Amino acid sequence: MLVLGPWGGFTEGGVNFDAKVRRNSTDPEDIFVAHIAGMDTFARALVTAEKIIQESDYTQIRTKRYQSFDQGEGARFEKGELNLEALRLIAEQLGEPAITSGKQEKLEQMINQYL
Repeated sequence: MLVLGPWGGFTEGGVNFDAKVRRNSTDPEDIFVAHIAGMDTFARALVTAEKIIQESDYTQIRTKRYQSFDQGEGARFEKGELNLEALRLIAEQLGEPAITSGKQEKLEQMINQYL
């Protein structure tokens, strides 16, 4: 849901929502409750994602994490302008990249604080 929020949510389509009871029940009430619980989970996830985006530095960390895709060869790659051979040549020219943290643990903990 963190991916959907900043881009306006679903503008077309949606999710393949398929709620199932997780046991061998065919009771209509069980199936009904499974669907309601599933929809509630999606709704809660959207509300939580909005809070994370509005209240934390998630967006800034994510922007910094993927900043190499905003200019130069990274932007060309994201636009689909580079094939694998072009990427290989770029990697050959640049050599080994510097190892930098994507702040994965920080992002995971940040999300966990809102759950």
